[in-house]
Amino acid sequence: MSVQLVIAEKPSVARSIAAVIGATEKQNGYWQGGGYLVSWCIGHLVSFAEAGQYDEKYCKWKYEDLPILPQPWQFIVPDEKKPQFEVLRALLNRPDVDSVTAATDAGREGELIFRFVYQMAGCTKPVKRLWISSMEDAAIREGFANLRPDSDYDALYQSALCRAKADWLVGINATRLFSVLYHKTLTVGRVQTPTLKMLVDRDAKILRFQKEKYYTVGIQSGSLKADSGRIADAETANSLKEKCTGANAVCTSIRREKKAEQPPKLYDLTTLQREANRLFGFTAKQTLDYAQQLYEKRLLTYPRTDSQYLTEDMGQTAQHLVFDLLELLPFAQELDLTPEVGRILNSKKVSDHHAILPTAEFVKQGFTGLAESECKLMNLVCSKLLCAVAAPHEYETVTAVFSCAGNEFTAKGKTVLVPGWKEIDQRFRSTLKADTEEEVLNTLPELAEGQNFSVTTDISEHFTSPPKAYTEDTLLSAMERAGAEDMPEATERKGLGTPATRAAILEKLVQMGFVQRKGKQLVPTKDGINLAVVLPESLTSPSLTAEWENRLTDIAKGNADPDEFMAEIEAQVRQLVKTYSCISADKQNLFQSERVIVGKCPRCSENVYEGKKNFYCGNRSCQFVMWKNDRFFEQRKKAFTPKIAAALLKNGKAKVKGLYSEKTGKTYDATVLLADTGGKYVNYRVERKE
Repeated sequence: MSVQLVIAEKPSVARSIAAVIGATEKQNGYWQGGGYLVSWCIGHLVSFAEAGQYDEKYCKWKYEDLPILPQPWQFIVPDEKKPQFEVLRALLNRPDVDSVTAATDAGREGELIFRFVYQMAGCTKPVKRLWISSMEDAAIREGFANLRPDSDYDALYQSALCRAKADWLVGINATRLFSVLYHKTLTVGRVQTPTLKMLVDRDAKILRFQKEKYYTVGIQSGSLKADSGRIADAETANSLKEKCTGANAVCTSIRREKKAEQPPKLYDLTTLQREANRLFGFTAKQTLDYAQQLYEKRLLTYPRTDSQYLTEDMGQTAQHLVFDLLELLPFAQELDLTPEVGRILNSKKVSDHHAILPTAEFVKQGFTGLAESECKLMNLVCSKLLCAVAAPHEYETVTAVFSCAGNEFTAKGKTVLVPGWKEIDQRFRSTLKADTEEEVLNTLPELAEGQNFSVTTDISEHFTSPPKAYTEDTLLSAMERAGAEDMPEATERKGLGTPATRAAILEKLVQMGFVQRKGKQLVPTKDGINLAVVLPESLTSPSLTAEWENRLTDIAKGNADPDEFMAEIEAQVRQLVKTYSCISADKQNLFQSERVIVGKCPRCSENVYEGKKNFYCGNRSCQFVMWKNDRFFEQRKKAFTPKIAAALLKNGKAKVKGLYSEKTGKTYDATVLLADTGGKYVNYRVERKE
C-alpha cells in the first residue's frame, strides 16, 4: 500500500500536522499512520559547502586565491544534522512512498530548505506544496485539501537560491579580502554591512552635533498661555519681554480644524518587533522567537509576514475573532465597539501570508500556561486587531494668534470629539507596567477675535537636541525604508533584508563586536566605525542592497532572470577583488587592539601591558612577564587580575582578598609581595595575613 511523505521544517510543526492527519504512531525521526509518514528538517539540514571543500588551498585565506566562484556549487550536511538527514533520505527513497508533500514554512527560506534536502537525497518523486498561515487544526485540514504542485513555487525557489548564493559569494569573498588586507577577521555581509553603515552615520551625526541655545517669550492670562517663535539671542528675547510687560494682548485670529486619525494597520513582523521593543524592550530576535513559539502552539498565525492586511475572504473570521476577544480580554470589557472589518481586508496587499492575528485556538485557551513574555506579545496582537477595526479618532485643533506690542504669540489647543480606536489603545496601555507616553491635551478657554487680555510675561531658555541614537525599533523602521527614496514608487519590496532576517542581522553585528547595546540603544564600536569607513559604497549602500531585494522579489514572481542576476553578482565580486589589491601601511594597523597599560616594569621602567595570558613588558629586549596562571595564585584559587598586577607593579605589594588555604580549607585575606623579579620567572609570597 502506498503512503504519502510529509516533510515539515521543525519537529514541533511535524507533530502538529501529524496529529491532524492521523499519523499518531511515533517512530525514530518521524510519525506514521493514516496513510502518511510525517518527518522534519532541523532548520537548514543541507548547506553550501565551505570554501575549503572546493580546493584545499582555500583553507588558508590569501589574496591570490580570490575571488572564489564555485562551479558547480557543492553541498554538505553538518555532522550534528546527519542522523535526521539520513532518516529523510531513507523515507524519500522508500518504495511505498509514491508522493511527497513539502510542509516547510510557507516562504522563501522554507522552500529552499525543502528543495535542498529533496535534491541531495536524489529523490524524483512528485511533490505537492502545503501553504498555510496558521497551525490550527482547521487551517492544516484546509491546506491539505488545497495542495498545489510544488512546481508552482519554482520561481520562489529560484529567488531563494539566488539570495543564498549571492550572500555566500559576497560574504566569503568580501570577508576574506578585507580580513587579509587589515590583518583582522572582518565579517562583511550583503545586509549587515549597510545596516552597520546606517548606525555609523547616525553616530557621526550625534558626535558632530553642536548644541545651540535659543529662547522663547511667553505671555499668560489666567490659564491661557501663548508663545513667541524661537529667538536666537538673549538680548532680543529680553527686549521683547520688556515691550510686552504691562501691555495688553489682542486675539487677532482663531482657526479651528476638525481632524481624524485613522486606526492603525494590523501587525506584520517588523511593526510587531518595533512596538515590542518600544513597549517591552524586547530585541527583534526575542520578539521573533516568542512569536514563533506562539505559532507552533497554534495561538498565533504565521509571524514571518510582510503584510498588514487580511485577504477579502477572511472578513467573517475576523468579525468572529473580534467579538470573542471583547469577552476574553480584561481591558476590553464593556467596550462599545462596532467592528469595521472591511478596512483590514485587501487581497492585493497580501503576498505570501496575511497580517499577524490571534487564532481561534487562542480564544479557546486564553493566556493559560503562557510565559509572561508570550502573554505580553499576545496582548499586543489582540489589542492591535481591536484598534484596527475601531472608529477613527476624531478631534478638533484650535490655533489662536495674539498681538502684543506689535509681536505675534501663538497658543494651540486640542479637544477630543470621538475617542475611537485610541480609547482601546489607552485601555491596553494602562495595563502595562512599561513606561508609555500619554498624550497631554491642552484645552484653550473660550476665545473671540478682538478679545483683550492683560498679560504677564516670561522668558524660557531651550537647547537644540541632537539626533537620537538608533534603538531596535527605529533601526528596524530605517532598515525597512532604506533606499526607498531611490526606487520607483511602485516598488513592492524596499529596504534591507526581509522581516524574517532583520533580527538575525542585528544579533550578528552585536556578536561580531561591531555594535553594542547600551540600554535600548544600538551603538557602533570603534571596529564597527572603522569597518564602515574602509568598505566601498557597493557594500555599504542601503539603496544598492535594497535593489537586490527588489530583484529577488521579481525573480520570485517570474519577472526577472536568475542567471542574469547571478552573473551581475559574480562580476561585482571580481571587480571588488581587483579594486582592493593593497592598502597603505598606516591603514593596516587600523584594527589592531589598543594595548592596556597596567603599570611600569620593575626591571627597565617601560610600560607593562595586559595580554591574553600574561602581563608583559613592552620593551622586547626586557623579558619581564607575570603569568596569569602563576602557580602561586592557582594554588590559592585566586584569579590574578589586572587590579592585583597594577598594585604589585606600583607598590611591590597588593592587598588580596579570598586566598584559599589547602591546610585549613578556608579563605583568608593577605598582603602579597612581588618578592623576586630578577630571574626568568617572577616570584610572589604572602607578607602577612590580614
